[in-house]
Amino acid sequence: MNAAKRSTATTDRTGNVAVIGGGIAGMAAAAAFAQAGAAVRVLEQAPEITEIGAGLQISPNGGAVLEALGLGAEAEARGIRAQAVEPRDALSGRVIGRFDLTGQGPVPYRFFHRADLLDMLAGAAARAGAQVATGAHVDHVSPEGMVDALPARLVVGADGIHSVARAALNPESRPFFTEQVAWRALVAADHPPVARIWMAPHRHVVSYPLPGGRVNLVAVQERRDWAAEGWNHADDPANLRAAFADCAPELRAMLERVGAVRLWGLFRHPVAARWHGDALALVGDAAHPTLPFLGQGANLALEDGWVLAALAARAGDLPAALARYQAARAARVRRALATANANARNYHLSGPARRLAHLGLAAIARLTPGALLGRLAWLYRHDVTAEFPAAPLSPR
Repeated sequence: MNAAKRSTATTDRTGNVAVIGGGIAGMAAAAAFAQAGAAVRVLEQAPEITEIGAGLQISPNGGAVLEALGLGAEAEARGIRAQAVEPRDALSGRVIGRFDLTGQGPVPYRFFHRADLLDMLAGAAARAGAQVATGAHVDHVSPEGMVDALPARLVVGADGIHSVARAALNPESRPFFTEQVAWRALVAADHPPVARIWMAPHRHVVSYPLPGGRVNLVAVQERRDWAAEGWNHADDPANLRAAFADCAPELRAMLERVGAVRLWGLFRHPVAARWHGDALALVGDAAHPTLPFLGQGANLALEDGWVLAALAARAGDLPAALARYQAARAARVRRALATANANARNYHLSGPARRLAHLGLAAIARLTPGALLGRLAWLYRHDVTAEFPAAPLSPR
């Protein structure tokens, strides 16, 4: 789907915003800015706006942004409402507990295919008048709002973990290999509307349903062997199955259905020290790359795009607005990343620590089932669209 073919944008509106990157972060920002009245150009280096990934979880905090962008009905039609999260002992298959996801906020917790979510955001951006240029490789960005020598009132860097925009604001940082690799796959199978976390010593699998009778699988294994960063590297499904060969029959049966799988090494990048210049701001993975242990990468990107547009669109003093954007986002993002890192440890426990943790989790599920997810109320129940209402673009 090439959103440029559907765009009916005009160029006479105040506020010229260039968005580098047409992924979820970029399209969320493009839709929010365009709906606020900005003349938006999305510069995507791929030949078309598409997403070849698999599934993702949109919790109520991300869903609130979809609602504010006018995508509530489409989200309901194209997603699956999640009922619960269900941690399991991957070795025995035993259900350790079940935690309700239906009451985590006014917007449902949903499962989406990435391509569906990206198509929704691209459609919202196009309907609001954003223009998309595909095959647009950006070589240089300046903090003062220049993209390859073309000026913009504001440049939004939504260009991911290898961000040109981030490099314009920050010295080079070296990510480190976490000694974990991850496989991603889709299989045709029945699966209830729950997110299952299959926990085993030094590895785990997360499974949840997607529309069309598919199941999304993300499997993580600790290993010292390096695997290339990025998630689009083909691997032999036999390697995935071998890593979980001692696990419960139900899990092994799902893995037997895997016909194609992608492998990537998990690298930890620091959160960018600077998210903005005078006319440049970072969103999503360009500012704060995330690891897949909390399901918040897309949600934080949606929040970033909304908050940036809400603050910059009303700004008479753009540099001050961008500073406020970083101040508003950085602490929340760091807290989410710390929570994800803690999950990475807890999912992979072994020996007595594993048995004790499973007993404690089962007790919480039985005696105080709301307590575990209640600890994430700061995350799921927070609505950035209420905190930062949309406003028309201020003239330059």
